[in-house]
Amino acid sequence: MKTIKVVAAIIRKENSVFATQRGYGDYKDWWEFPGGKVEEGETPERALIREIREELDSDIIVEKFLTTVEHDYSKFHLSMDCYWCRVQNGSLTLLEHEAAKWLPINDLRQVNWLPADVKVVEAIESESQAG
Repeated sequence: MKTIKVVAAIIRKENSVFATQRGYGDYKDWWEFPGGKVEEGETPERALIREIREELDSDIIVEKFLTTVEHDYSKFHLSMDCYWCRVQNGSLTLLEHEAAKWLPINDLRQVNWLPADVKVVEAIESESQAG
């Protein structure tokens, strides 16, 4: 099975995180953390900065690694490095997604997350409870 290496930004503002809704593909209307594929020779952090600029017309600061999620979809294996981030410049303008919202960290399960992103939510919840 082919492995796709991606990165995801958990963009935090106070006690909320930014979630985006897919507007295309097999998982149209499902929710995810923004990000995308890591290109050849790119670090995960650089990929995340590039992807957020392309998808949301904003500059972010990658602050801290959260988790790596491994998930098998029907057609590929996803390996996703997830990082806590914050907006440096821009207003998170949707260029590719259908919708977006800020979700309270203590109530992230109010949307229908993509299967791999559910594991990210679990990591956020674990970290929040720990400290």
